[in-house]
Amino acid sequence: DKGTCLTVLFDLSSTERSNVPGAANPQLYLQFLTSYQDPEGKSMLRVTTVTRQWVDSAVSAEELVENFDQETAAVVMARITSLKMETEEGFDATRWLDRNLIRLCSKFGDYRKDDPSSFTLNPRFSLFPQFMFNLRRSQFVQVFNNSPDETAYFRMLLNRENITNAAVMIQPSLISYSFNSLPQPALLDVASISADRILLLDSYFSVVVFHGMTIAQWRNAGYQNQPEHQAFAQLLQAPQDDAQMIIRERFPVPRLVVCDQHGS
Repeated sequence: DKGTCLTVLFDLSSTERSNVPGAANPQLYLQFLTSYQDPEGKSMLRVTTVTRQWVDSAVSAEELVENFDQETAAVVMARITSLKMETEEGFDATRWLDRNLIRLCSKFGDYRKDDPSSFTLNPRFSLFPQFMFNLRRSQFVQVFNNSPDETAYFRMLLNRENITNAAVMIQPSLISYSFNSLPQPALLDVASISADRILLLDSYFSVVVFHGMTIAQWRNAGYQNQPEHQAFAQLLQAPQDDAQMIIRERFPVPRLVVCDQHGS
């Protein structure tokens, strides 16, 4: 599967780090050997070698900050959390996530002691707390009401999907459609619901098309079938087309839900 994306963690001791050559930002090399069988039954070996630089955050964190990928970090945290929940008895996932978020903010945030209002976080990290908030509430951490099979299924996909899809599992994407603007991202908040707006929610496992009350009433009245209301017909069709595009490109196929505000 060319879409598989794996996480590899290296736990380095201080002794191993002390053996690194003294040059500034010395290179490190990683080599992965992948054995597999091709469709003709031949045994194949793929060798992948990558190089990176050591960054000592105790000396200078600037390079680390500049190269920080918030989505990737959130996905790695989700995968580690899932692994710990499966292998460590009595593991408190919420507490562990909170503790690590506090450590990150205390190291990379700017603040005055005893003045919470003074806290600011580098834009490179600004979305990470939001990802952690949604991860704490996700099906990967809150397993209540899910069967063991469902939980195992969710975690299996989390551990193999690419960063973009895995990030959507943690923090769903929400797109707003209206007469007044082009489709645009919306906040995952009840304030995004409006009577004259259509919302498209993608949580990876489900795709939801939500019609505001006014939009639903106009649709039920058949305005989209009248020649003078072609703009409304196009507005109705746009989220449906985008939802079908998501469904076609994804496997396993997500569940499609079409609903209305205040509808049953």
